[in-house]
Amino acid sequence: MPDLARLTPLKDFNLPSYIDAFGDEVVALKKAYQSLLNFNDHYILDIVGRRIELDGPLDMKAVVDNKTVFNSRRVVRNGQIQGNANAAWTPDQVMAQVTYSTSDPKSLTSVANIANIADGSLVGGTGVGREVYVKEVNVGSQSLTLSQPLYGAAGTHQFTFTRFKYLLNFSGFQKVSGAHFDGIDFQYTGNASAVLLLPDGETFHFRDCLIVKPKNRGTTSPGTACQGMMFDRCQFISNESPLKVQDRVSIAFNANKNNVKIRDCRAMHFKHFGIMGGSGSVITGNHWFHGDRETNGVRKGGIVFATTNLKTMITGNYVDNNIIEWTNEYEADPSFANQYSFGGLTISGNIFTANDVASWFSFLVIKPYGPGHFVHGLTMIGYVFRSINGPIDRVETVDSIFATLNYSKARNVVVQGNTFNAISEPIYNPCILEHTQASDTQTWVVDFAPQLPFNGRGPVAPFCEGLCLFAPPGTAPLTCASPF
Repeated sequence: MPDLARLTPLKDFNLPSYIDAFGDEVVALKKAYQSLLNFNDHYILDIVGRRIELDGPLDMKAVVDNKTVFNSRRVVRNGQIQGNANAAWTPDQVMAQVTYSTSDPKSLTSVANIANIADGSLVGGTGVGREVYVKEVNVGSQSLTLSQPLYGAAGTHQFTFTRFKYLLNFSGFQKVSGAHFDGIDFQYTGNASAVLLLPDGETFHFRDCLIVKPKNRGTTSPGTACQGMMFDRCQFISNESPLKVQDRVSIAFNANKNNVKIRDCRAMHFKHFGIMGGSGSVITGNHWFHGDRETNGVRKGGIVFATTNLKTMITGNYVDNNIIEWTNEYEADPSFANQYSFGGLTISGNIFTANDVASWFSFLVIKPYGPGHFVHGLTMIGYVFRSINGPIDRVETVDSIFATLNYSKARNVVVQGNTFNAISEPIYNPCILEHTQASDTQTWVVDFAPQLPFNGRGPVAPFCEGLCLFAPPGTAPLTCASPF
């Protein structure tokens, strides 16, 4: 049958019917998916529990061939897709000199060797944040469009472009929305990655799926097709469980856009569970654990937020031996100017556990990539924190390798109703301390430093008002001074 011709059963639209017709499971999957995206009176392709073994990446655009845009919901369900071990899964890597300007923050220009750089390649080099990908290649203009800006790469540099190999590759499409995978077991045994999304689209949905032992990545978004992406009741199992945390390379997923939903999932032993660049996301009911057997072991970000104003909720999760890391590495100029700073994050009702970590480990780390930033909207309510086999100093900290926070501008930080086990310095805000003044003086110095979040400043005025009520008759009102 010619590749462009379509076969569409009116009844029994499922993979076994196509296997019977073509005698080959891979050809059957291609022809069935080709029909699925051509309005064939069916919107669900049922694999009926079959396992499909791939010897190389499946280019879904080439399979469909006659479409670059598709915006209707289509479902592939109930089966297993496995990558067999061979050289076809080896990532391609290209070195190229590029030029970057902050005035065009998502572009690389004067790109040498551009014809050898593929869409969906991971960008690596000085000043490049994590999980920045090539969204589009323009060979004629020698330019690349990036998924995110670069925080410190102005000028000319030598970059690497690494193209991982995925079981299902959607990058050839221009836009697809409503793609739904239900009950699919993506099996790699350390050979391949799972799904490469495309430049544009929305509401990709993975429900009750297993992403088992990917070589490099689970799902990758090189553009904006992750808008409204959903993972429901999925399990991500790493191929790197025996390795130390610092030696792992695999990442379960990334997202560049907004309104991502991660619900009731389980992830184990990746370098990172997810790296997220958008806002308006909901992360509920998950368990992600990334520890190892090392004493005083290193811990990485489980969820990494790479932008400042999140408008995001993390509720009812089990955060196990990893960090919630909050950065602004997706800003071309990471210094604070007039943009939103770190805010809009609600973390409530979660369980935090760490085993065999150094005392300086913290569960929440804010890492500004430029000076002047501050916290303006952070709620931490109803946690249980526990450190096993040795206490830790604090549950939160600032990574100041690039810059620290401006504490004088902090506002709307609420930390209350939490339980601290083996935490040397619990934190509270509002923070209530009992202070005894040893002698008469107009200035009382009360040290709130260890108990306030991020060792921040105490609010002076409310305490002055309270103290004035107790000033002896006929004496001057008392004042209080912050130790900072």
